[in-house]
Amino acid sequence: MQTRKVGSLEVSVVGLGCNNFGWRIDAEASAKVIDAAIESGATFFDTADRYGKGQSEDFLGRALGKRRDQIILATKFGMEMEKGQQGASPKYVREALDASLRRLRTDRIDLYQLHQPDPKTPITDTLGALDELVRAGKVRQIGCSNFSGAQIREAADASQGRAQFVSVQNQFSLFHREPETNGVLAECERRRLAFLPYFPLGSGLLTGKYRKGKKLPEGSRATDGWGPKVFTEQNLAIVESLIEFAESKDHTILELAFSWLLSHKPVASVIAGASKPQQVRANAKAVNWQLSPGELAEIDSIMNNT
Repeated sequence: MQTRKVGSLEVSVVGLGCNNFGWRIDAEASAKVIDAAIESGATFFDTADRYGKGQSEDFLGRALGKRRDQIILATKFGMEMEKGQQGASPKYVREALDASLRRLRTDRIDLYQLHQPDPKTPITDTLGALDELVRAGKVRQIGCSNFSGAQIREAADASQGRAQFVSVQNQFSLFHREPETNGVLAECERRRLAFLPYFPLGSGLLTGKYRKGKKLPEGSRATDGWGPKVFTEQNLAIVESLIEFAESKDHTILELAFSWLLSHKPVASVIAGASKPQQVRANAKAVNWQLSPGELAEIDSIMNNT
């Protein structure tokens, strides 16, 4: 599988998002997904302390075992774990990291990311603590998530002479294009920051599993409380047009979704969650379509006019 850079780290262009571990699937099922990812050539594994209230990190660390050095390990901190356990104060940053290291059964985190901005803590204080962790060898690179363009600029200005964020992880897909319109992608390109899109398949819309006029599968995300907001008649009509376009080029809508994201210069790795090994294998194969400018224009036309 091809690789791209996140700071000094070399990561596979398809990463495994571990948000399902400890929530949708148990330790055994998680291990099968992890095995499939490694066998498929994925080297970038992204989790967070909050996922499954620590179980995602625990399952991942347990399943990796002696293969830890074969992969680039990313996790996040800052969202609430238990009451009083959240934020980005220097004290909490150190506590959160040590807890993640224990659960992941490792001595360092390759990419340690602030999960969301903390309005109660000056970013310079957070960066100071993260810089200490980098100098101590517990963290290799640092990143942020859910940051705006202005917050990225503020962090860059505050990090002079210290460890700097090398990545930004925000939601991005054909159905959620805010990073294009709010200046985040442009800011990443200007500062040579890696962009890591999460929810790349539009909450399942871009998998090809959900079709217009067909009943939504029971037990799927589409039947969750927020499903009706995503799986609208208009969105499903767009999906049909995207499927028709992709098939006319001898590709799938899944390949379209991944390849479209990777056509954006700052995008380093597409983080896709999975609950089954076959999903991982399909994702790993979905990155070989080099979209031409004409094809990108056609996709924009479908998204804007359907």
